[in-house]
Amino acid sequence: MPLNLPMILTWIRIVLIPLVVGVYFLPDTVLSVHLQNWVGACIFIVAAITDAFDGYLARRWNQTSAFGAFLDPVADKLMVGAALIILVDLGRIGPFIALIIIGREITISALREWMASIGARNSVAVNWLGKLKTIAQMVAIPMLLVNEPVLGIDMRMLGMLLIYVAAVLTVWSMCYYLMKAWPEIQARS
Repeated sequence: MPLNLPMILTWIRIVLIPLVVGVYFLPDTVLSVHLQNWVGACIFIVAAITDAFDGYLARRWNQTSAFGAFLDPVADKLMVGAALIILVDLGRIGPFIALIIIGREITISALREWMASIGARNSVAVNWLGKLKTIAQMVAIPMLLVNEPVLGIDMRMLGMLLIYVAAVLTVWSMCYYLMKAWPEIQARS
């Protein structure tokens, strides 16, 4: 396993996942709910920033690896999945939204794995729709973690709007990837 800055950023994202979760299990006497929300959101934002840079730096510095290509999306899925479960537990989003987003991630990950096994991974490569979905999630989740007005902006309301946009983009991108893979699925059925 190569150890370079892009890979370190990916590992940092993985290490931050239990920290985000753990913040919300601290007693109020250790960390108030207000601080839990802010600390959790800040940790999530740091993790999201590592997501923005690790792949970019790996490509720019020619430090890509098969393991890094595997680990990066796994870290993303774990980070988003953990945050969504926290938000459901806190009653800030409904379980159906979390199920849509997490279910799509599992479905598309399995599809990509299968397509790679038959030598057709490029037909389900990440496109702009998947990136837009990720951006919507990465912006909505910290807003929902904060869950209070900031500078007069209702983060909860804006976060809810964006998580619904992310859910729509999630379904849309899943349909897009399934349509791209459909010829291979049909040919091998």
